[in-house]
Amino acid sequence: MCTASVEEEVPRWMRDSNRGWVTAEYAMLPGSSNDRIRRDHVSGGRAKEISRLIGRALRAAVNLQKMRELMVRVDCDVIEADGGTRTAAITGGWIALHQALEDAVDKGVMADNPIIDEVAAVSVGIVDGEKILDLDYGMDVNAEVDMNVVMTGRGLIVEVQGTAEGAPFTRDDLNGMLDLATTGIEELHEMQRRAVAD
Repeated sequence: MCTASVEEEVPRWMRDSNRGWVTAEYAMLPGSSNDRIRRDHVSGGRAKEISRLIGRALRAAVNLQKMRELMVRVDCDVIEADGGTRTAAITGGWIALHQALEDAVDKGVMADNPIIDEVAAVSVGIVDGEKILDLDYGMDVNAEVDMNVVMTGRGLIVEVQGTAEGAPFTRDDLNGMLDLATTGIEELHEMQRRAVAD
């Protein structure tokens, strides 16, 4: 579940910069996995690292200079964990961000929507020697290679996080996974465009 709120403030270190900011908070809700997640783990190291990833990804889609000193806080709460939650949070977070900024324009808080591109993400990996798009939890825990790819609607790469869980992988494997991720992300961008057009 992704929501976004526009706030008439920016972090202290950005004051008087005449620029806006986009930040994110990510958490897995207590009942989102088979084993209950304690609430005090919601703000733990993993959640902070994923929150930073989502924020970096979403800022790539916005012209911060056009936001004055406004901040958008995107909240991403995992209802059901089945692998790929951070990539789903980026993809859904962009829709929430776009809608919040459109609402701000409608209310006269800002003149124009500062969105300059879509941003979406997907997981890809190698499982049993085969390149797989959008790994679920069962695939993810058994993957030889696990990678997350974040891209813009223009096909530009925002971030790639890839790890060999066992033996190292080849440059050809990397290129093949990036090609597969690009195909998946192009489909996600189409879904995003339809969602914000409705």
